[in-house]
Amino acid sequence: MFPTMPDHPARTKSQPQRVVDGVSERIHSGALKPGDRVPSEPGLMQEFNVSRTVVREAMSRLQASGLVETRQGVGTFVLASAAPEPLLAIGARDLQVRQKLAMLELRISLESEAASLAAVRRREEHLVAMRAALDAFDAQRRTGGSTTEPDFQFHVQIAAATGNEYFEEVLTSLGNATIPRAAPDAAASRDSKPAARFGEAQPMLESGKAITQREHEAIYEAIRRGDAAAARAAMFMHLSNSRERMRANTESGASH
Repeated sequence: MFPTMPDHPARTKSQPQRVVDGVSERIHSGALKPGDRVPSEPGLMQEFNVSRTVVREAMSRLQASGLVETRQGVGTFVLASAAPEPLLAIGARDLQVRQKLAMLELRISLESEAASLAAVRRREEHLVAMRAALDAFDAQRRTGGSTTEPDFQFHVQIAAATGNEYFEEVLTSLGNATIPRAAPDAAASRDSKPAARFGEAQPMLESGKAITQREHEAIYEAIRRGDAAAARAAMFMHLSNSRERMRANTESGASH
């Protein structure tokens, strides 16, 4: 049995991370340019309502990411030559297939454990949020719309239900680059057609979105029941299958 994390609002960021995100956003948006001085410790303490220790930890994280440098007795400055954009920040369209497959491999390990923890730590509001994401996914699937965002939100809500902010932080950093964006096809169009009459053979092929919906439901039910082992297994199966579907689609596309 996993230990229960202390109660706190879902999806709450740590104090240092709030400062990191605030300063990083200004750097990426151009509000703080290379060579500019980052606001002083007292200024950041007042702006984010945090202690000096929190600000110093945030500056250490920003230095480690290559965004700023601290000059003793002078201040902290945005680096003139920004570090290369990390893989986790690359847009989905700019990722190569091998990178997406590698990211799915990472997610298999990360999210299988997240689902296990979510099963023993989730609260009612987490289940409500997961259910809403699943319903949105199904609605989009049935009308032929994009399921990318509700798919991603379902996984984010599981990460939030762990009570460990870093699961959600890493998943959010990865973004929805590995969420399938399959174009409508013959199999998918069958989702919205009436079910076959009794005695008729069912179509051999089932759309990827319908399969994903079933896999999501299995994960949700295990988490709802509080079954950590089943939740871990269901997530492992879902993401492993997603990886194989992506690999198969890639090989199929290359052969045409």
